[in-house]
Amino acid sequence: MGIGGAARLGMALAMAGGVFLAVLDLTGSTPPAAAGEVVIPVAANEANATGSGLTVPRFVSLKSDKVNVRRGPSTDQAIVWVFSRAGLPVEVIAEFENWRRVRDSEGADGWVYHSLLSGRRTVLISPWSKGQESQVSIPLHETSSAGSDVVAQLRPGVIGDVVRCDGKWCKLSVGNYTGYVQQDRLWGVYRDEKVE
Repeated sequence: MGIGGAARLGMALAMAGGVFLAVLDLTGSTPPAAAGEVVIPVAANEANATGSGLTVPRFVSLKSDKVNVRRGPSTDQAIVWVFSRAGLPVEVIAEFENWRRVRDSEGADGWVYHSLLSGRRTVLISPWSKGQESQVSIPLHETSSAGSDVVAQLRPGVIGDVVRCDGKWCKLSVGNYTGYVQQDRLWGVYRDEKVE
């Protein structure tokens, strides 16, 4: 199961010098199938006219541990699942007034009220590797070089705060650790995107 899957407990570990960093993953139930979903087509230019005026698509993060995801952009619409992981990166793919249609790392999408989202940039470490029998750890390097010392080993699904990205490497803060991860191993930043 992944980020948008049924309620579950996942443990992500980072290790450096015998010290373990644990991140607890408690998420809500699986979103429904596309049948019956309310779809409000909003082109990027229309979204900017009726929404925030910011670029669509873009990455943001969840502001709280409980974020209701609705079938459509209204409190009258059914809650289809609940995110329960503050800081989780999501992609805004459409806007309608004060509502944002967001997509998670598994491709599930729904509508969230704007005040439940933050402009703080976060990333998931290699979420596509989560659940594999032999989960590969992703090295957190001291500098933006594969040859540099490894500060910590990060498990898939760990959330990191983005300090900056140069299009190839991102400097992240993960717990008490700071270092660099290759950008193509992260979900929450676009390929070749620069973040200051």
